[in-house]
Amino acid sequence: MPRKKANPARRSGCPLNASVEILGDRWSLLIIRDMMLRGFRTYKEFLQSYERIATNILADRLQKLLAHGIITTGRDSSDGRKLIYSLTPKGIDLAPVLTEMVLWAAAHEDTANQALVQEMRKDKQQFISAIRQRWAETARAADGKVTGELKSSPDTRQTGRALRRSPSLRSQRLRDVDARGARRRQH
Repeated sequence: MPRKKANPARRSGCPLNASVEILGDRWSLLIIRDMMLRGFRTYKEFLQSYERIATNILADRLQKLLAHGIITTGRDSSDGRKLIYSLTPKGIDLAPVLTEMVLWAAAHEDTANQALVQEMRKDKQQFISAIRQRWAETARAADGKVTGELKSSPDTRQTGRALRRSPSLRSQRLRDVDARGARRRQH
């Protein structure tokens, strides 16, 4: 296999350096998290996340993730003005990385969402497989509804709906909706 050349725009050819330069800020990782775990696909959904990202930061990070091939966009067929963001195969390959980061933080820090952590700990490979399955199903469904490139890789074309059926993730989504509603009522 031919060796890849180091990107001249990077500080070094170190693989860890390349990862940090692409994903090294919290906002990029949180956008990817929201796409993987919460199914967020629109600019408005990202803005409503717990961490309250500023619009200029969100626009910048989405452009950065697009430029690095982590996400792709397509137009919503029902509203051609609306962009729909999707993870690429390169982006979905970050599922094990984010899972390990969550587990590391939960082991060493006081964190919330212990139901998600327990699900990851119980069967990490099944959890990651379920994320990939949901991504593949979303990509296939989007092929007919969104214009643009939303393709899944052959290794993720498995059937199943384990993540969608997962009670802890489903309850997390309900908690997300309740928290957003509470924040809106406060303002």
